[in-house]
Amino acid sequence: MSDKLTHFNASGVAHMVDVGQKDITKRTAITEGCIQMLPETLQLIKQGNHKKGDVLGIARIAGIMAAKKTSDLIPLCHPIALTHVDIELQTDDELPGVYCKATVECKGVTGVEMEALTAVQVALLTIYDMCKAVDRGMTITDISLLKKAGGKSGVWEKPVD
Repeated sequence: MSDKLTHFNASGVAHMVDVGQKDITKRTAITEGCIQMLPETLQLIKQGNHKKGDVLGIARIAGIMAAKKTSDLIPLCHPIALTHVDIELQTDDELPGVYCKATVECKGVTGVEMEALTAVQVALLTIYDMCKAVDRGMTITDISLLKKAGGKSGVWEKPVD
């Protein structure tokens, strides 16, 4: 890990990091998050009785689209040709809510952590959007990077509590 913020140059001005000299390697990032809701809202999602349709299916597509558009949203993020995006959504009666895990991959010169984090958040925001008519108190929580691999810094994994 670096001890300096790389998005600022020697003069302290924000800039896009120069990745032109970095090696092309397979890059992977895995992220997670969840949305908590009323048990009744979760049942609507699980039963497929929601007026707006397949909530989890639409959220999955939204997460994939968000990963592909991350550089349009985060000002200093490089556009990356992604090779794989997987969005897993699991209902959880104990939350109650939905757990989301995103895996994003590319072969490139910079990592895909931002793409994976964006994918999780937009997938969960889509669930919120689709269910807000019946439950405005939903809470999106615990967004985090679980693992990144590739590049000069190699593998990093979130410590287990």
